[in-house]
Amino acid sequence: MNIAITNGLLLTPPAFRAGLGVLSRSDGTSGSPTWADAGNAGIVPADQDFGPCFEVVKQQTTTSLRFMGETPMIPGVYLRVSARVKIVAGPLASVRIAGWAGDGSRNAVAGLVTAGTTVALRNYGEVVEVSAIVGVGNRPGVDLPWGTRAVYGHFGLDLVGANGGAFRVESIRIDDITAAFVPSLLDWVDVRDFGAVGDGVTNDRAAFLAADQAAAGGSIVVPAGTFFISGDLSINSRIRFKGRLITPPSTRVSLLRSFDFPTYADAFGDETLGMKKALQALLGYTDHISLDLGGRRVDLDEPLMLAELAPTLEGFANRRVIQNGSIQAKPGPAWQTGRATSPGTYNPAQPYLLSNVANVAAIEVGSRIIGSGVGREVYVNAKNVAQGTLTLSQPLYGGAGTRQYSFERYRYLFDFSGVRELSRLNFSKVDFGCDRIASGVMLPQQGEMIQFADCYFTRPMDRAITSIGRGCQDLLVDNCQFISNDLDLPAQQRTTVAINVNANDIKIRNNRFVRFAHFMVANGGGHIISGNHWFQGDGSGQGLRYAGLVLTQPNVQTTVSGNYIDNASIEWTNEHSAIPNFTGSEFSFGGLTLTGNTFLCSNTVAWFTWITVKPYGSGHFIQGLNVVGNVFKALYGNVERIDRVDTSIADLNYNSMRNLQFEANTFNGINTYVSNPLMIQLTQNTATATWTTPVLTGLPFQGWARSVQSVVTEVALQSTSGARVDATPTVVPDSGTSKRQIRLTWSQPLRGRVCIYARMDRPQ
Repeated sequence: MNIAITNGLLLTPPAFRAGLGVLSRSDGTSGSPTWADAGNAGIVPADQDFGPCFEVVKQQTTTSLRFMGETPMIPGVYLRVSARVKIVAGPLASVRIAGWAGDGSRNAVAGLVTAGTTVALRNYGEVVEVSAIVGVGNRPGVDLPWGTRAVYGHFGLDLVGANGGAFRVESIRIDDITAAFVPSLLDWVDVRDFGAVGDGVTNDRAAFLAADQAAAGGSIVVPAGTFFISGDLSINSRIRFKGRLITPPSTRVSLLRSFDFPTYADAFGDETLGMKKALQALLGYTDHISLDLGGRRVDLDEPLMLAELAPTLEGFANRRVIQNGSIQAKPGPAWQTGRATSPGTYNPAQPYLLSNVANVAAIEVGSRIIGSGVGREVYVNAKNVAQGTLTLSQPLYGGAGTRQYSFERYRYLFDFSGVRELSRLNFSKVDFGCDRIASGVMLPQQGEMIQFADCYFTRPMDRAITSIGRGCQDLLVDNCQFISNDLDLPAQQRTTVAINVNANDIKIRNNRFVRFAHFMVANGGGHIISGNHWFQGDGSGQGLRYAGLVLTQPNVQTTVSGNYIDNASIEWTNEHSAIPNFTGSEFSFGGLTLTGNTFLCSNTVAWFTWITVKPYGSGHFIQGLNVVGNVFKALYGNVERIDRVDTSIADLNYNSMRNLQFEANTFNGINTYVSNPLMIQLTQNTATATWTTPVLTGLPFQGWARSVQSVVTEVALQSTSGARVDATPTVVPDSGTSKRQIRLTWSQPLRGRVCIYARMDRPQ
């Protein structure tokens, strides 16, 4: 800024030859005496050094020369007042720049420095230039810092010392020198001033480091241009980009004081590349905890493959947060699903290995395996091209043999599959805009305590959160919404899955899942699933309904509580078992607690059930299941019952059932009341010594009537003659061909009514 140009101000006083009426002999204020009528001063028409100039014979201890024009004091503007002076005769004296400060009421502002440095005149005829800088700000180099009270000044010089000398003054100049203070005013440095070329070829790393050191707590500006940086770069100052950076893929750029996505997007001139480099820095340094997206939408042209961004990153366990923004997939070929087929040989003795894979080089790590004998959500965890083997995320239930398999590799916004171990990564308030183009997040091979909080997964193409190993250990998903890609399809045609996990101790809490094929396929145990709403209905009349939650480990030690389970079932299987038949050396189905849930269905087929057990091998049984305090309700058509065993592969061993509690549940629109123990009223109108119940259909999973908890008479028992008899029967459970009847044997023929509490298990 130059106020002489921008404000049209004439700062320098008129030349002396134009007259001395504007030059005051005192402070320069209006009405003060001027040099025009002074007897000891005048104009010298031609001095050999100055040309026309002002000459004065000093008669006062301080002889003042002030311009009577009001020079404005503007914040941010700095003025240099200067004069060239010499002594030509008489006693020597000194000279200094001086001024008078006035406020808005034209009163003098007290307490200010009003004179510059005093300079002695030591030799006759020697030209001496004196100057002083005046401004509002108290900055280094400012001689007269006047603050904001002074709004204008009268400037000139003082001659001080002995009287009687003759002095000549060439002129008084007032110049705007604000430009000299601009770097300190703006508190920034330009990388070009430190040798940056910006031609896209020259390595400007050294110039950036020098600018960072020179900024000294200020800021750095990167002007227009393309700046090549080779070698890791860490900038400690705030930085602003008009130009852009280019780097080799392995170069990490850490903007420590400006670590946010908008700055990285500006730095690299591209949102996808900016996000890549920000992620690279987030996991490459220990100086930042969170990457703030700044409320921005990040448009991605391709997946963010962390293994490509940080190829040397083997493991990372420091807490990191990606937060506050949207990740949006843009259509393009980079999101195309990878596909391959190959035969492979499976041996249950090596449950996580597929060998003799003919086309192993073409199969990508992270591919989902599809084929006969393969359970849901089994992925390629690693591969060995030399040995022709694939490492699997889960065993295969199909048994030994060579089979043809298909492999599908989905594309994810964030893909951590190539990292061996990554823990404590948090996504907070992030909208994953998959938009039927991409899937959401693929977790690393190993890790723990990865969290998604207050996030949105909108229409993932295939999957929202995928685990290909044990990177899901202690996974936390809280207060998120998942909206399927299959919203418009009937339930039987859906293919998208929100979450799959392979490890233990997963917490899925207070989320909403809309119309997925499955909201979660979960192996492992120790899970807590609470406060969620998953619904998978459609507009079909008498529509099919499928599993929302699939549990693939028999003994799960899992709690499902306080959820709203809408037009979807809980399916419990052992499909991720290399030896699916019960061997006696393992736990069978057990450890599951369902409490306080609301189960709803509507417009569905009558054989739909909310709780389904599907053994993938023979000999299994249930050895611990609590279904307590839930509400079951069917709308627009009753369903037959709440539970069933899917026997399409194998049935359960009903003789080994134990520790099932079905109690305090509420049933509406369900034809069969299910409970364990099950209360039965048995009325015998004709006296007989043997009473037999009907086939009991209300025991869980239509289990056998294996034990009787109690028999209570509700009316007086009568003999053939009508006499009252107090008697206790002998109880025979597992009666009838279906073993779902109970036989009571009395010591004599009796008639009456009893209440029986029957169980389909024997608690142990």
